Amino acid sequence: MIDVPVLIVGGGPVGLTSSIHLSHFGIDSLLVERHPGTAILPKARGLNARTMEMYRQMGLEEAIRAVAMPDRFNAIIWSETLAGAEINRLEPGRAASGRALSVTTNCGCSQDILEPVLRKRAEDAGPHRLRFSTELIDLQCSADGVRARIRGADGNEEDVRARYLIAADGSQSKIRHQLGIERDGEHDVYDSVNIHCRVDLTRWVTDRPARLYLIEQPDLRGTFMTINGTDRWGFLVTSLSHYGFAPEQFTPEFCTDIIRRAIGANDVPVEVLGVSAWKASALVAQRYRSGPVLIAGDAAHEMPPTGGFGLNTGVQDAQNLAWKLATVLRGEAGDALLDTYDEERRPVGQAVTHSSLLNALSMGRTSRQDRAVLPRKEFLNEIGLVFGAKYESAAVVSDGTTLHLDDPVVQYVPSAVPGCRAPHVPLTRNGESLSTLDLFGRGFVLLTAPQGSAWRDAAARTQGPAIESFVIGDEIGDASGEWLKAYGLDADGVVLVRPDGHVAWRSRGARENPAHAFGAALDAILCRSTSESPA
Repeated sequence: MIDVPVLIVGGGPVGLTSSIHLSHFGIDSLLVERHPGTAILPKARGLNARTMEMYRQMGLEEAIRAVAMPDRFNAIIWSETLAGAEINRLEPGRAASGRALSVTTNCGCSQDILEPVLRKRAEDAGPHRLRFSTELIDLQCSADGVRARIRGADGNEEDVRARYLIAADGSQSKIRHQLGIERDGEHDVYDSVNIHCRVDLTRWVTDRPARLYLIEQPDLRGTFMTINGTDRWGFLVTSLSHYGFAPEQFTPEFCTDIIRRAIGANDVPVEVLGVSAWKASALVAQRYRSGPVLIAGDAAHEMPPTGGFGLNTGVQDAQNLAWKLATVLRGEAGDALLDTYDEERRPVGQAVTHSSLLNALSMGRTSRQDRAVLPRKEFLNEIGLVFGAKYESAAVVSDGTTLHLDDPVVQYVPSAVPGCRAPHVPLTRNGESLSTLDLFGRGFVLLTAPQGSAWRDAAARTQGPAIESFVIGDEIGDASGEWLKAYGLDADGVVLVRPDGHVAWRSRGARENPAHAFGAALDAILCRSTSESPA
């Protein structure tokens, strides 16, 4: 019998990120993945700035960028063939906007390149706690946890007992089906084939680098997806049945012909590395928690890739969930804290899935349109979806401030209103530049100005998780002089930031009894039984 606090089912980016987070928080886990290794096809290819903030805080940004594609591949180009004249060009607005809002930027890194980086970190952090070629064959849930049976490639079976289980087992999640969790949305919006290929396209792309090259022909809609920008590409054929294609047609010879047709050159050598047929759907689970089981990633939300939100939303699920599991398992929070995972992340899943569906419909890449059209204005301008998630749950103590945006998909205003992502502000420490974001991600963080020292003393006397305190304007310099304004504080105010970088609570100024006020707020955030009011 293997006894472990958390069992993770699924070894993709969401499962691996969950494992890394839990190890960081000192929580043991076991990850099982039925495939023998990490992804062999590119699948998702882009990490948005919010995801890169998370990986930066985990110490993984440099390792990811070291294997990623060059930053210059950002544009989106439409043409009849790759060799032909451009029909249209789009420079993603959210990439430019993000540079002013974060200490990091988007990163083009395909899933087959990203996963080995994550796997190595997970294995280094939790030796012998990742098992590939291992399948979950039975699962029993109770109020006390889960009992599972796993089978390795050698046929040997073992029993596992865990207090909680993270189901990161993909869009066809067997665990979600077993739990009877239904999904809302649209099934089978369009069908597609991904062709992973080796073909040298440098003569057509060197002078016009782009992330996507959308090929628009009357009887072919395809997309060249940049992987390394030279000789490794994905080619996505969209709406197969609408244009008379069937997945079984896509032999290596047929794939070579259709790629050459999309290039506009019949003599280009093409090596087909892999072919994957799939159907795009826009579906969100009706609940993310069922007792000791919490579902994440594609198991929780399946969306069209138009906009590039699938992987990003999934790994951010893991970020939200891991610190809550750790705090509960350490006895520092009530089990009800885990209910806030659904309350916070399901609305995000619904918003990005709906937006991704609208992107797909607007681009004429489904059977609902017969002609090519340019995307809606929101496409790749979704800065609000990238940075603007505002959580409303028991794990956030409201201060009564409301935010109103005319279009929360494309609009984002940095704010330290409780529930929001804590804003990026340039700071200095020991003569070196850093960001407020560099202070987050390892645990709870308390930020005060020099006049707010009473809050720091109050936090030091409070029972519960370790809280790291920083005095901005003392040991950490306010390089721009904008920190108090950006966080909406008076000189004697305070803000408490959660391990996932979202504001949990703030007091704009001093309180008569700071220890009482802070303790009551922390009890509320951690869902601990208390008769005290957090207000």
